Amino acid sequence: MFDLAISGNNIVTPDGIRKAVVLIKDGQIAAVADVLPAGTEVMTVDIQDLVLMPGITDPHVHINEPGRTDWEGFETATRAAVAGGITTLVDMPLNASPVTTSVAALDAKLQAATQQLHANCGYWGGVVPGNENEISPLIDKGVLGFKAFLTHSGIDDFPNVSAAQLEKVMPIIARHDLPLLVHCELTGEQALSAAGPDPSYRRYLDSRPPQWETAAIDLMIRLCEKYGCRVHIVHVSAAAAIPQIQAAKAKGLPLTAETAQHYLYFNAENIPDGQTPFKCAPPIREKVNNNQLWDALQLGIIDFVATDHSPAPPALKQLQSGDLNSAWGGIASLQLALPVLWTAARKKGIPLKTIARWLCEAPPALPGLQQHKGKIAPGYDADLVAWDPEAIFTVTEDMLHHRHKISPYLQETLSGVVRTTWLAGRKVFDNGTFPIEHTGNSILRQNA
Repeated sequence: MFDLAISGNNIVTPDGIRKAVVLIKDGQIAAVADVLPAGTEVMTVDIQDLVLMPGITDPHVHINEPGRTDWEGFETATRAAVAGGITTLVDMPLNASPVTTSVAALDAKLQAATQQLHANCGYWGGVVPGNENEISPLIDKGVLGFKAFLTHSGIDDFPNVSAAQLEKVMPIIARHDLPLLVHCELTGEQALSAAGPDPSYRRYLDSRPPQWETAAIDLMIRLCEKYGCRVHIVHVSAAAAIPQIQAAKAKGLPLTAETAQHYLYFNAENIPDGQTPFKCAPPIREKVNNNQLWDALQLGIIDFVATDHSPAPPALKQLQSGDLNSAWGGIASLQLALPVLWTAARKKGIPLKTIARWLCEAPPALPGLQQHKGKIAPGYDADLVAWDPEAIFTVTEDMLHHRHKISPYLQETLSGVVRTTWLAGRKVFDNGTFPIEHTGNSILRQNA
């Protein structure tokens, strides 16, 4: 009658964390019972005191394939994902070549993903100047929403857009009730970096002030209200933006926001000069600022946490020179999403159920997957992760599965070890091994 039963003492359900048996059939959760029903003959896995959560959804990942597979790629990114308990990703449209701003480019990406996915993967389309005629075809092809930049994206083939250009596409996106994800830094004509090499983290931080974020978020709130288009603010780093987001939500606008693990775990005061693995945009800010991000998360003003995994080859990270001006801005952290957040959160007394909401339950709503992902309940996909919240480990290069072993988390001591990950009820990661490979699927809107 069932394909698999997972029993344990700490099952995260919509009703709380409890002792239960999760019964799985045809890749979905068929039932959640107090005990195994009498007479049921089924293969049973007893995880005892490990925590069983829904598989994590990360809707902010730069996989960079095709064209820049030497930066990351589907094989390595999705392998790192399942090793970290992440079962669903949504890939950002830039850093691949071609960027995902046309149907032809999306076709190339789908072809590249074929037979490489260890986790399920959806795709954001891109909004750039002049591609307004591609928006409807990309929607028809199955993108889960769109991404735009209000400042230079870091690569010239994904230019930032103006308010006038957004006004051309937001009515189309709104008609289909899809989200528009926006990198909110509004820099105008100001240069992004000073002339010449510079290892100073303070000067890099000062070069991207909070006002850039608040000005951009103010613009997006006005456009959100004008067009009724779902707007999602990615990687909020400036606490000064929290009142704006709160006020927009209080008005009932369809506005959501995320922050990233690195803004919650690190503080600018502790980042040494010349340490380019910490460089990201917007930057990691001061402790007082970051504590306010924690407060906004707990109040629901910020909706969830996503990694913004954005790796690059060592040469682009300027590891030898330590030049924060020219180094690629992006943090590689995909596999560590859960332990980084849990390590920081438990110090603040934040419970496991809240972690599950920020990583598992809330993120699927952004790409429209909330009817199938993010809950241990009947009818939901049997994408699951069993992990030990008490186990402690030190991050080393040899344990990381993403392509380049560059991360600011190296040598950090973290709590929370992922033991087993299931995708559609099949064990895809088990204590450092990958029993079944490449069982992930591309998620397109028409079959989401």
